[in-house]
Amino acid sequence: MRKLLYIVLSSVLLTSCHKNEDYVAVDPFAAVKSTFGSNLDMNNLANYANQPVPAYITKFNGANNPITDKGATLGRVLFYDKKLSSNNAISCASCHIQAHAFSDTNVASLGVNGSTERHAMRLVNSRFSIESKFFWDERAASLEAQTTMPIRNHGEMGYSGTNGDEDFSALLTKLNAVDYYKELFQYVYGSSEVTEAKIQNALAQFIRSIQSFDSKYDTGRALAGSDNGPFSNFTAQENQGKNLFLTPPVFDATGNRTGGGLGCVGCHGAPEFDINPISGNNGIIGKISGTGIDVTVTRAPTLRDLVKPDGTTNGPMMHTGVITSLQAAIGHYGTINIAPGNTNLDPKLTPNGFGQQLHLNAQEVNAMIAFLKTLSGNNVYTDVKWSNPFPN
Repeated sequence: MRKLLYIVLSSVLLTSCHKNEDYVAVDPFAAVKSTFGSNLDMNNLANYANQPVPAYITKFNGANNPITDKGATLGRVLFYDKKLSSNNAISCASCHIQAHAFSDTNVASLGVNGSTERHAMRLVNSRFSIESKFFWDERAASLEAQTTMPIRNHGEMGYSGTNGDEDFSALLTKLNAVDYYKELFQYVYGSSEVTEAKIQNALAQFIRSIQSFDSKYDTGRALAGSDNGPFSNFTAQENQGKNLFLTPPVFDATGNRTGGGLGCVGCHGAPEFDINPISGNNGIIGKISGTGIDVTVTRAPTLRDLVKPDGTTNGPMMHTGVITSLQAAIGHYGTINIAPGNTNLDPKLTPNGFGQQLHLNAQEVNAMIAFLKTLSGNNVYTDVKWSNPFPN
């Protein structure tokens, strides 16, 4: 009996050994490696979740969808993938370009069925703001909601379900058949199924990870301990511009500035330089195309990285792209005309019921330009973790 048991056990062990010799491990990222090569290292993910943030930065949004390295990595792929458009030609990155602080040099970005209705907003530091709504008219209640609205737009990415477009469900079917998405969604969510909510969460994590805190301003702010007083690393002109930015103006009864600074901080709060959520229209009410006025525009990106480190612009400014230089941007606020029909003009621009007249001189304009240039960093334009993972 013992001999028989020994023979059976030996047979089982031998069979098991032979099976192990024939066993080939399945690579859970075979399709990812085949598609992206060394551009994505799933065993050594980039640091998205624990990037250093200066202690003086206190405004945050997105607590309900915290950034993870896994989620942001998937978001990066989605952000650059042209498969998210109906003709496989347009991605999020087509309109939000890293080399331009995730904006566009075109006034209106080109979509699958025409042009966008407003200029593409810069995405830098979108997480560091009190305002949690998105789009120029704040029609998206959150960044998560915003991420798939361009995909669902007929002109932009073409899964609108209108005007002959396929519905968004067709995109989900398409992505569910992509091998690298099966692997990535399984890795991030524990399920390979692609859903809109998962797409939204991953894209939002990637976008919120895009940050810029290596500017001349940040060096000065860290050394000074507050925005008050001159920064030791600033020139006299840059310090004058900072003072003008932070100091409220003094107006007479008819809206003419008689003293003080320019008070830009009233809408763009330092040190994040984000838009105040209660801001109204800034006086620019035109449209990129068509006629009529557009008074619903009250959102704005941070003022950080308005220009590149070399001082050249990251494309036109404002929702219409009508402003093409810092000098023109400052000049717009220098003389505010209350246009007929603009029922949403920010009251901070209409002291005593009149459009503000700042009566800027050349020295003040140049100082403001010098200060705004100190808000630009370097890393956001070149960091690989925010770059296109698809091979050229």
